[in-house]
Amino acid sequence: MAIIETEATLHEAHRDNHTHRDVNGGWLRPAVFGAMDGLVSNLALMTGVVGGAVSHQTVVITGLAGLAAGAFSMAAGEYTSVASQRELVEAELDVERRELRKHPEDEEEELASLYAARGVDAELAREVARQLSRDPEQALEIHAREELGIDPGDLPSPLVAAVSSFGAFALGALLPVLPFLLGATALWPALLLALVGLFGCGAVVARVTARTWWFSGLRQLALGGAAAGVTYALGTLFGTVVG
Repeated sequence: MAIIETEATLHEAHRDNHTHRDVNGGWLRPAVFGAMDGLVSNLALMTGVVGGAVSHQTVVITGLAGLAAGAFSMAAGEYTSVASQRELVEAELDVERRELRKHPEDEEEELASLYAARGVDAELAREVARQLSRDPEQALEIHAREELGIDPGDLPSPLVAAVSSFGAFALGALLPVLPFLLGATALWPALLLALVGLFGCGAVVARVTARTWWFSGLRQLALGGAAAGVTYALGTLFGTVVG
């Protein structure tokens, strides 16, 4: 009885610990990319403008315009990209669906060959393929996974990608603008808040990707700081030349 309980406990522990993150979801990549892009691009844009020695009102308008333009651009780009990818996948699924309908025996043999190539006994591979091919939708799903590397029931949503990207970009781009909206006249509060946001975003991403939080945070901090420094220098140069 003790052995059975021990085995049951081990099975439960394996089940609880053997879980995977959602790597196919349509929200994570656009949200992460949107937040990082919003922070870096708007911070760089605003530091460049500040380097040009413009008025406080111009800085605020520039930041808000960058936020709106970038958020809509990101959302449109993500929607188009994911929708196009999904349409391509659905077109390939239609091709596979027609092949299953017109040549079921050939498709069954193809599936058996795939299993046999992976080390399954040839006779067993044919029997498994035969049983799995009884249901056309199940057969389609298996062929899609084996041949195309996709799950027909877990395709990314263009709308989810667009909304995630829009919201994340807007939130990230708001950080460097916020101090100026609250009355700041110097660059350092916006720079400090944006750099803290970059480090925080990198650290949060590390919790999802299982990377070290401080490494991910410092990497984003370094990239954002470098972009801000370069554009500030360019803004100062352009302001001097134009002025």
